[in-house]
Amino acid sequence: MSGQAMRAHGVSRTKALLRQGELTALEHTAAVLAAARDHDTLDAYVAVAGEQALRAAARADALIREHGADIWRTRPLLGVTVSVKDLLQTRDLPTVRGSLLPNDRPRQDAPAVARLRAAGAVIVGKTATSEYGWSACTLSRVAPPTRNPHDPHLSAGGSSGGAAAAVAAGLCDAALGTDGAGSIRIPAAFCGVVGYKPTLGRIPYVPNSADRLAHQGPLARTVADAALLAQVMAGPHLADPDSALASLDAPRADRGLRIGWIDYDTTTDEVRRVADRARLALEAQGHRVADVEVRCERLYPALVDLLAASEAAGARPEDDQWADAGRLEVIRYGRTLGGADVIRAEEVRQNLRATLRTVMDHYDVLAMATVPVEPFAYDAVGPPWAADPRDLRWLAWAPASYPFNMTGQPALSLPAGLTAAGLPVGVQLVGPVGGDDLVLALAARLESDLATPLPTPLPAPASVRALQPATAR
Repeated sequence: MSGQAMRAHGVSRTKALLRQGELTALEHTAAVLAAARDHDTLDAYVAVAGEQALRAAARADALIREHGADIWRTRPLLGVTVSVKDLLQTRDLPTVRGSLLPNDRPRQDAPAVARLRAAGAVIVGKTATSEYGWSACTLSRVAPPTRNPHDPHLSAGGSSGGAAAAVAAGLCDAALGTDGAGSIRIPAAFCGVVGYKPTLGRIPYVPNSADRLAHQGPLARTVADAALLAQVMAGPHLADPDSALASLDAPRADRGLRIGWIDYDTTTDEVRRVADRARLALEAQGHRVADVEVRCERLYPALVDLLAASEAAGARPEDDQWADAGRLEVIRYGRTLGGADVIRAEEVRQNLRATLRTVMDHYDVLAMATVPVEPFAYDAVGPPWAADPRDLRWLAWAPASYPFNMTGQPALSLPAGLTAAGLPVGVQLVGPVGGDDLVLALAARLESDLATPLPTPLPAPASVRALQPATAR
C-alpha cells in the first residue's frame, strides 16, 4: 500500500490520485477503515464500516478500469470515503443517534446518504453526536467525548463534532452532518475545516422535524469539496415538503458585493484578530464591507422554547432515566411550555425573518466570526458560563449560528486562521435564502486568499489515550 493511502486526502485530491492510477479505491478505503478502527484517538467514530465498504471500493475500481476518467462525469464521488453523522439512518450501519434509547426508525439510507452512494461515495462509518444532536458539543452516554484534533484537551464542538474531527484528522475525505442551531458550522470552526449549511430544504431531511430548524450539509477540507457533496445531495424529495420550495431571492452577481460585517459583543480579542484577516481579504477583493447590527428581541429565548418544545414532544416520561442529563433538563423545561409559548416563539422567528429580509435588501452577504469564543474543555457542554444545562444557556455562546437556522438562510464556515495558541478560528458567510451559489463562490475566493494551513496530523495514539477516562461518560 502506498504512503499516500495512509490517510484521507480530501475529495478533490483523492479523485486526482484515483484518476492518475497512484491509488486504488480499495487501497484507500482499507487504509481509512484501518485508521478509523485503530487510530481514532479523538473518538470521532461510533461505528466503522467493514466488508460492505470494501466491496463498494472494489466495485469502484472495476468501474474505473472499465470506463476510465469518464466515469466521474456520472459518479462524481466514485471511490471517495465519506462518513455519516449518527443521527442519520444508514442501511448497513447501526444508527443509535447518540442515545441509549432504542431507535425505531427503518434501517434504510436517508435520502442524502442514498444520493452519496449513487454518486460513488464509499460510506466508511458513523460519526459521534450528542444525544439527538441536542447540544453544540459531542457528549453522550454511548461514547466518550469527541476531542479537538488541534488539542485533545478541548472540544471538537458539536453536535457534528465527530464529523468535523474525522475530516480534520484525515479519517475520511468528507462527512455528512446535520445543523439545527449551528451543529455543522460550530465544529467546523473549532476543528479547522469547511462546514456548509445550505438553504433549508436544498438537501432533503427525512424524517424532517416539526421545528423546521434542522438542515443537512457537508463538512470537508475545502470549499470545492463541500460544494460538490452538496450538489450531489441536493434536490426535491417527496418526504420533505421543504425540499420542493423555490428560492425566494433572485440570483446575485458575486463581484463587487455589499457585505455586512457583524461583530458580537462576546467575541474574544484573539478570535476577532484572526477573523479580521477575512474582513481585510474581502475588502482587498473589492467588496464593500460595512459594520451592521441585526437586532431581534427575545431571539435566544424563542430558540430555547422551540427546541425544548420539540424535544419534549418526542420524549416519554418513562424514558427519562435513559436520557442524557443535559438533554433531560431541556425536556423538563419543554414540558412546562404551552401552545401559546410556542406561538410567541414563532412570532419572534417571523420577526427575525422579516428583519433579515430587509437587511439582505441592503447587503448581498453577511460575514462574521463563526464562533465568538475559542474551544472549551472536551467534556463540557459550553464555556464555563454556559456549561450548566439547568441554566438553559447551552447555545447562548454561539449567537452567530442559530439565527440562520431560524431563517433557513445558507451559511458556510471556513478557516480564517489560527490563534496564538494554534487553535482554528472560522469565518462565516451568510447569503439570502436560495443564495447558496453566491455563498460558495465567495467562500472559494476567500479560501484562496486566506490560504489557511490544513489541520495538524493526529496526535500519537498513546499520548491521547492516556488522557481519556476509563469509562465513557
